[in-house]
Amino acid sequence: MATVEHFTWMHIGAGSFHRAHQAWYLHRLLVQGDQRWSIALGNIRDDANQLLDILAAQKGEYALETVTPAGERSYEKITSIRKIIPWDEQLSALVEQGAAADTRVISFTVTEGGYYLDTHFKLDQANPELQADLKGGARTIYGTIARILSTRRARDTGSVTLLSCDNVRHNGERFHEGLTEFLTLRGETELLAWVKTHTTTPNTMVDRITPRPAADIAGRVKEKLGMDDRAPVMGESFIQWVVEDNFIAGRPALEDVDVEMVDSVVPYEEAKIRILNASHSCIAWAGTLIGQSYIHESTGTDDIRQMAYDYVTQDVIPSLTPSPLDLAQYRDVVLERFSNPYIRDTNQRVAADGFSKIPGFITPTLIECYGRGQQPKATAVLPALFFIFMRRWHKGDLPYAYQDGILDEAATHAMFASADPIAQYARDAKLFGPLAAKGEFEQLLRETITRLDAWVKANAPMAASH
Repeated sequence: MATVEHFTWMHIGAGSFHRAHQAWYLHRLLVQGDQRWSIALGNIRDDANQLLDILAAQKGEYALETVTPAGERSYEKITSIRKIIPWDEQLSALVEQGAAADTRVISFTVTEGGYYLDTHFKLDQANPELQADLKGGARTIYGTIARILSTRRARDTGSVTLLSCDNVRHNGERFHEGLTEFLTLRGETELLAWVKTHTTTPNTMVDRITPRPAADIAGRVKEKLGMDDRAPVMGESFIQWVVEDNFIAGRPALEDVDVEMVDSVVPYEEAKIRILNASHSCIAWAGTLIGQSYIHESTGTDDIRQMAYDYVTQDVIPSLTPSPLDLAQYRDVVLERFSNPYIRDTNQRVAADGFSKIPGFITPTLIECYGRGQQPKATAVLPALFFIFMRRWHKGDLPYAYQDGILDEAATHAMFASADPIAQYARDAKLFGPLAAKGEFEQLLRETITRLDAWVKANAPMAASH
């Protein structure tokens, strides 16, 4: 009997999202009897070591619980992760696997801050981690991938596809530009030439809400699957993956498990980033400000739901029309997904990384509205909410720790301590690009912040209004 050729899909980033999304799709192929691909999972940082140890003890297997907005739960044991890559300071095991001839796809989830890009999509060379990697380190995705590709080239183990799997717009192109600039700054001309002919970086659009697993999930998994699982994940029942079909060294038959393989991801990506991601942040910031903890309760609050609905309807849909998607239907499905009370996604998780999300998810719509002669009143609500949210952070009054990969704490405190914080905020070109020089935009932000301050005061619980 002929042996089946076997290939490895290596993923960097051991978070819940990969295990509830890409790993689920590759598991579906295995279930269908296509045994050609499996996943090797590793991490750049040491913050997932405990999880990696647990997964290694479980032979890479874990349970996925999904839940519909109606509360129907289903359970599946995911078996696509066949190798756990142990972490070490030099990332030697990760580099070894990445350089192996059978590794044909290297995917990663680094999220907005992990690309280290400024507003002009150039590397933020002032970042200390990036500085360390420019001197030969491997603390960022660029230093890590450079080390892997350098080893592949030296060993002549062939071409490889580099696949971004996160919410950054044009993620494949952004990563390619970042890596090219990184290698150029390091003077690695030979490696750069090799990268041009031996790698591709397709754009992708990924979608599934994956909250932190609830404390009681292990009991349900034990009951349904008979598994003692120390690393279960949960997600909503909705899932989508749109991938530009540009793989240089072969790929799994993803179309067999309903991955949308397309020539261009752009229209899907724009709809997702502006309608889903930006609305999500809007709801999280607004809900936090009136003392709410969960996305579903904030989405169920009429005023907040209306803010998100108006933002999409009045400003985003005109910006993205024409589109291959029914944008109004997409908006309604998104708001239904956010209303799912069984997901229990926290405002804290979704409120994170605002300093990347404003320029990435929100500013493009502001700019396009002005471009067609329309005042973006509905979109201005989002940066206004973030301003009020961060002012509360400045005062130490947020109900939770705010996490942001590019937060400059000293500069943000200084802004709120200044004579006119709104002026400084509105004139920040890192956040608002060309609008930072526009007095009309600053005035709109002032009016919107004043209006929302009154709304927060009227809606916040007594304890939070000290």
